[in-house]
Amino acid sequence: MAKSKPKTNAARLLEAAKIPFELIEYTVDENDLAAQHVADELGEDINRVFKTLVLRGERHGLFVCVVPGNCEVDLKKAAAAFGDKKVEMIAMKELLPTTGYIRGGCSPVGMKKPLPTFFHQTATDFDSIYVSAGVRGLQLKIAPQALIDFVGATTADLVK
Repeated sequence: MAKSKPKTNAARLLEAAKIPFELIEYTVDENDLAAQHVADELGEDINRVFKTLVLRGERHGLFVCVVPGNCEVDLKKAAAAFGDKKVEMIAMKELLPTTGYIRGGCSPVGMKKPLPTFFHQTATDFDSIYVSAGVRGLQLKIAPQALIDFVGATTADLVK
């Protein structure tokens, strides 16, 4: 009998909403949590492997940017999308208490509380994309528009 993949909170929420997805396991390298490692492990184009970043605007608080793994978020573009003047990445020590997730396992689905979320506009160029399932070593393969709709996200140009 095959070992079943662990169910994460993100996977349970998507199942409950009847949104199709696949859970894809990969080997974690604790010394290399970069999205490129994940893409290499999955044998996928890095442009389809998205990372979830949490930022703070100086006026409007916390929000999420989901960008291709090989890109860096452009803080000015992110601020414009969020309607704020200035934004910055939150400190690593804030990630777990804020989202319930750790670095390398932060999913746009199932955070402790819903945050305004923005996907880089290229997400919808693909029939499916990969995002963290909420733990290191497990990715969600999902139709981008279904994910964007589920988390109530907006698409925008977010990268340098």
